[in-house]
Amino acid sequence: MEAINASIGYDQRMAAQDIAGSRAHAAMLAATGVITDNDAEAIREGLLTVLSEIDNGTFQFSTALEDIHMNVEARLKDIIGEPAGRLHTGRSRNDQVATDFKLWVRDQLDAAEAGLLALIKALLAQAEAGADWVMPGFTHLQVAQPVTWGHHMMAYVEMFGRDLSRVRDARARMNESPLGAAALAGTSFPIDRDMTASALGFDRPAANSLDAVSDRDFALEFLSAASICAVHLSRFAEELVIWSTAQFRFVTLSDRFSTGSSIMPQKKNPDAAELIRAKVGRIFGANTALMMVMKGLPLAYSKDMQEDKEQVFDAADNWMLALAAMEGMVKDMTANRDSLAAAAGSGFSTATDLADWMVRVLKVPFRDAHHVTGTLVAMAEDRSCDLPDLSLEDMQGVHAGITDDIFSVLGVENSVNSRMSYGGTAPAQVRQQIARWTEILKA
Repeated sequence: MEAINASIGYDQRMAAQDIAGSRAHAAMLAATGVITDNDAEAIREGLLTVLSEIDNGTFQFSTALEDIHMNVEARLKDIIGEPAGRLHTGRSRNDQVATDFKLWVRDQLDAAEAGLLALIKALLAQAEAGADWVMPGFTHLQVAQPVTWGHHMMAYVEMFGRDLSRVRDARARMNESPLGAAALAGTSFPIDRDMTASALGFDRPAANSLDAVSDRDFALEFLSAASICAVHLSRFAEELVIWSTAQFRFVTLSDRFSTGSSIMPQKKNPDAAELIRAKVGRIFGANTALMMVMKGLPLAYSKDMQEDKEQVFDAADNWMLALAAMEGMVKDMTANRDSLAAAAGSGFSTATDLADWMVRVLKVPFRDAHHVTGTLVAMAEDRSCDLPDLSLEDMQGVHAGITDDIFSVLGVENSVNSRMSYGGTAPAQVRQQIARWTEILKA
């Protein structure tokens, strides 16, 4: 029973939050006259001593005391004696653990925000440096149309920007204090829940005591935001793995973010990216696990909810690590401009530009222009050359209206410069988006 019941092996991570909540509760009890000022001062000093012991590693945790709450309270009694027994007046472990856990998750959301901001800034720096560097854009991992390096980096800025929005949104929604809900029905003591909420940085007390002690939406939202962000991190990691291969040579990672092989001396493996790609499994798993724990639980508190923390702790650790590692790689990587440019013109990447030119200049219906372009692509494939290498006579043999002006749109530089629609890949548009995000970050 002790082995299955105890949570101190992992919930000791919430020691600082537990002590902060207890200090706020004790101060409120004194302010409302529930306990004396002398007892409140003794509790305050005792809790600071306990926190110091935990911080310096001298605190002795006991599985017999089940959890961090009882471990702290027992040690507080050792230090200050009888006043320690008054600390728990007007509260329960149910609202206490909900408060501690919320405070811990809120801290992690703040850490995620900082990590995302740092990553976005690193991506902006890459985008600014390569705003006009051409590279291939892909669909189905096949060359589609030329884009710019800056445009590709800004795509991830948008992704991580949405993650940032989700983090901030989740933090705002969860910022209600459960403290004072007691076991499930509130308390008959004249407590001031607004006082403790304010002391702990909450916007307000939670409005329903049953919901306050049984709610774990904040943890589920944290894991949901982490999961979506992990998808973005994994997609970028996959591209870094591909781009750093000898076949692509789009980017180079230094030895700081690569490893060697135990047998092949030439190898330079993008292990950091591969590990980020794998972190998705752990974060998704945590999200699914907590969903299953909470599914079907009647109000208010059930011991099942003790299984809410390990998954969140593990997901948080891996999310923060993945964010930091990705920021490090983005700062570290060098885009190989020549390789990007060489690949940008491959695979008939300007075929769409040819079709668009026929629509715009010759007023040919797009479906007809698409057919003509396909015929010219097939001709170039047969001759093992690219579209700009076909002669004007070759092109006029397929459509008589084509003029030598067509060559003005077939180069990759011309192609990317022409994509001036809002959000397009033209360097001017890329720089506009960089400026927009720079202002967002300043705000």
